[in-house]
Amino acid sequence: MAGIAPKIEKRDGVTCICLGSEFENLDEQILESIRALVLDTAAAADPPRVIIDMQYTRFFGSSFIEVLFRVWNRTNSVPGGRFAISGLSPYCLEVLEVTHLDKLWEIHGSLEEAVAALKV
Repeated sequence: MAGIAPKIEKRDGVTCICLGSEFENLDEQILESIRALVLDTAAAADPPRVIIDMQYTRFFGSSFIEVLFRVWNRTNSVPGGRFAISGLSPYCLEVLEVTHLDKLWEIHGSLEEAVAALKV
């Protein structure tokens, strides 16, 4: 899976990590190829406002939840830091609801809504 990477963009002072259609299934192999990039991007975000857009993702497991926790910890540990997830499929949203992580993290229906909520 070498060579594929999330699209990283800055919108209104918010760092957006956009998982494209090649990230429909975040299995271990794909996750290994992007983990460092996602975590490093979150750590370098200035201001520390990060959105992970998952509009194309239909499945992820516990390893990706760990990555989300680490991104949240990196942004949340800095004054003014905020973290959000956007574009969740019904299944992915249900996973976060069952684990009550929807109470911990900001969840928005679209990337545009998330940027509007987090912009500086």
